[in-house]
Amino acid sequence: MNGSSSRKIETIRPLQNTREPKIFKPDSLDPAKKLQSAGEIVLRYGLVTVLLWVGGLKFTSYEAQGIQPLVANSPLLSWAYSIMSVEGFARLLGTVEIAIGALIALRSVSPKASLVGSLAAIAMFLTTLSFLLSTPGVVQEGYSFPALSPQIGQFLAKDLVLLGAAIWSAGEAWKALVFSPDSLNNDAR
Repeated sequence: MNGSSSRKIETIRPLQNTREPKIFKPDSLDPAKKLQSAGEIVLRYGLVTVLLWVGGLKFTSYEAQGIQPLVANSPLLSWAYSIMSVEGFARLLGTVEIAIGALIALRSVSPKASLVGSLAAIAMFLTTLSFLLSTPGVVQEGYSFPALSPQIGQFLAKDLVLLGAAIWSAGEAWKALVFSPDSLNNDAR
């Protein structure tokens, strides 16, 4: 040999993929994306429906009487009965619930209105969840927590899901508001 060693140069080849390649699916053909979109619609407008429906029921005497023990035992709301009647407070609350539902429903035309309604819903559901701590009869008689009574305790526990829907709605509306074409154009000026 003439002073230089001959080396064989090997090329490194990537390992062959033995799995089938993922097929690109546009969002319109992706079943998971369709399911998620359907869930988002049901979540937002299910929340709206509950708020409008239950808000409307606050104008009936049976609903006003039904919420009376919750409000009367609440350290946050019991003062209301010193300045208005049971029916008057129920009607006020119903009006607020209907307004919140209407604001959330405006998402497609006004993310800002939907955000405001969603934030108000969060505050409202946190308030109603506080009834779990202040209302007698939340826990089933003869048992201890977590045995919630069917009449009051289980009724209130469902507000946890409504709270989650309101939090999601607020975040989604806020994101739409921050990343809307109008907000991006205003930032550029």
